[in-house]
Amino acid sequence: MSTLNSTSAMSGETVTKTFREAISDALWEEMERDESIFLMGEEIGVWGGTYAVTRGFHDHFGENRVRDTPIAEQAIVGAAVGAALNGLRPVAEIMTINFLFLALDALINHGAKAHYMFGGQFTVPMVVRTTTGGGRQLGATHSHSPEHLFAHFPGLIVSVPSTPADAKGLLKAAIRDDNPVLFVEHSTLYQTRGQVPVGDYVLPLGKADVKREGTDVTLVSYAKMVQVSLEAARELEKEGISAEVVDLRSLRPLDTELVMESFKKTNRCVVVEEAHALYGVGAEVAARVQEEAFDWMDAPVKRVSTEDVPLPYSRDLEQSALPDARKIVKAVKEIL
Repeated sequence: MSTLNSTSAMSGETVTKTFREAISDALWEEMERDESIFLMGEEIGVWGGTYAVTRGFHDHFGENRVRDTPIAEQAIVGAAVGAALNGLRPVAEIMTINFLFLALDALINHGAKAHYMFGGQFTVPMVVRTTTGGGRQLGATHSHSPEHLFAHFPGLIVSVPSTPADAKGLLKAAIRDDNPVLFVEHSTLYQTRGQVPVGDYVLPLGKADVKREGTDVTLVSYAKMVQVSLEAARELEKEGISAEVVDLRSLRPLDTELVMESFKKTNRCVVVEEAHALYGVGAEVAARVQEEAFDWMDAPVKRVSTEDVPLPYSRDLEQSALPDARKIVKAVKEIL
């Protein structure tokens, strides 16, 4: 079976990096390569952004290329759209994806549609970096995972890496792309470590990846839930159940080709997402499997997601609402 662009098949020299370091390296390398790239966002110069990804950038690249902004998401994204239309390559940071709702008009009605609205005369080479996800006791307005909502709109690429290597390779590709890209980083992944290729490592946008091969069931996921799915796969292995883990890596484009390839081998599928199940990625994947691989189905597609409530502040309640390996294992056993 093909493992498209698999980071498990990396060749050449690698180094151990955290997720945060991999993103920082990608930004630094791209800014050194192309002077049209600049950064903008709240406190990205003074503090290096909310998660210190750009710490030290202001001193090295200067205030013209590392721009602190007011707390005004609509203004940040709107300015990024304007800069991109005028030939620059802005990378805007929004503290959390929940705040990006304030910039929907700029991102969706302007950034994502400009190429179409002007008959292809303009490109919009911009990246909006933001964080997603719960698990840090940040309360209901800072903790949800609504990235799938942005994937609804044609013209906007939505990238959702799960490993340091993918974070670096996909961010470099996003910066070089001539379309607007929403680059979504899970807030609890920043300290995770992994092997990252040395040098100019770039991955194609919109290609899924097999993170673990298996024969009995396909676990489809993205971002942090890939790591949770891998944990569940290790637990299932102790009981003689072989789970394949497919990392979508992108919500738009959505690489269902690799999902179908895996499903036709295992004949069973569980989709794991940190968002709510209603109208989510799991619903889309389940529909695609039914439409394109019905003859291979041995059981209904199961979905594991966050409970249908605003995430609580209480740590115990928050953890009980989020998907975990135990819930994935339970879902798998229900269809075997």
